[in-house]
Amino acid sequence: IYDLASKCSVLLAKDFVHNAFTVILNEETSNSRSLYVEMNQTVISIYPRLKISKMYNFSSMEENCQILDKSLENNTTNARRETNKIEISNEKGVTLSCDFRYDFCTVTLAGWHHGISAGLFGTNDNEAGNEWTLPNGSITDNVQEFTQSWQVNKCSLVPKKEKPCPITAKQIICNVFFEESHSLLR
Repeated sequence: IYDLASKCSVLLAKDFVHNAFTVILNEETSNSRSLYVEMNQTVISIYPRLKISKMYNFSSMEENCQILDKSLENNTTNARRETNKIEISNEKGVTLSCDFRYDFCTVTLAGWHHGISAGLFGTNDNEAGNEWTLPNGSITDNVQEFTQSWQVNKCSLVPKKEKPCPITAKQIICNVFFEESHSLLR
């Protein structure tokens, strides 16, 4: 268990041999975090506190602004959303699941990812002695050095300028029924 006191985005896990997946913990504004998950030309950004997700496809370079309320899949990545949980998987044996009620996410790797991934989640090779491997291949016993070595940005807290998704009629109705403070269904 690590206590990440830094306000930086960090690499949690990445397949450095086949580039099958990347998982980054991003620091957002107002002390919230998001997960950036990349698999097979598809990126899914998960915002646990907001209970929303956004999917992007690199091959078409278009943003799919749907909240993941149904099964969204392309030929190599599957994302499924339930009321308080999202699960993303690919055909290469990588699964990421987040439970929004408990702000708890897990990454599960199939056996053929043994020893080819690295990041704050370690080396995935069942060797306790090399779990704190730095990106340059050296090993440390200093938690601050270890966590700082896997930072993926310069830790600037400048708000990102994202183009907002267009609000659909379905989203407006859902907001009225389930998110408005005066709604009995909230």
